Amino acid sequence: MVKRLRTRKNPLPQPPTSEAPDKTASMDLMQHIGELRKRLLIAFVAIVIMTAIAMSFGEELIDFLAQPIGGVDKLVSIEVTENIGVFMRVTLLAGFIASLPITLYELISFMMPGLLPAERRGVLIAIPFATLLFVIGVAFAYYVMLPAALPFLISFIGVQTTPRLSNYYKFVTNLMFWIGLSFEIPLVVYVLAKLRIVTASALIKQWRIAIVVIAVIAAVATPTPDPINMGLLMLPLFLLYWLSVLLAAIAGRGRKEEPQTV
Repeated sequence: MVKRLRTRKNPLPQPPTSEAPDKTASMDLMQHIGELRKRLLIAFVAIVIMTAIAMSFGEELIDFLAQPIGGVDKLVSIEVTENIGVFMRVTLLAGFIASLPITLYELISFMMPGLLPAERRGVLIAIPFATLLFVIGVAFAYYVMLPAALPFLISFIGVQTTPRLSNYYKFVTNLMFWIGLSFEIPLVVYVLAKLRIVTASALIKQWRIAIVVIAVIAAVATPTPDPINMGLLMLPLFLLYWLSVLLAAIAGRGRKEEPQTV
């Protein structure tokens, strides 16, 4: 009798701890879609709020982005809606950058139920670094790429050029956005390595293919066809690739240590 009572006491605390994972595992397709919709809505609201805040100092942002070409006075506007279109484009980019941590957190939170505890910690660490890398890429485009590209474009074949307002800011914002996005490569590789999709050894073996891909990305993102500006972008992308290999190795090592910590 004493043995039976002892065996019956032990299983009693176990059911409450097993309910939480079963709850997420029992979510059907519509519940997952509803959860994704909620996360995307929060990210959208964050972008809208940050864009509204950026509108309060939109003119200062426009003046700042015009410095590489010598100021807004060096530009011309020939359409009625051109000024407001540029204002919205610049403030939207600023709102997107400011809301990037929230957007990343909501997207990663949607993936959390399907990850192991060690994978969750690794993916959460990627959020601040992803924001930092994007900002570094944007700064690289503004302080390095634009000063190198604009003189070449404006003085090409010796013709005096007065850029349009909308054309200039479309060019600048596209360059900053895509180069900022390309600087996310190390974090993307780290997350993929955490999810066991890529490995450091596979990346090392494919380094020749990586150079070709980097050259294609640089050719698309670089505003000028000359090899100098293309090389300015290829060098940091190549260094980021090897940083990706290092992060993938760290993620793989943490994955090997995971069974020991559980």
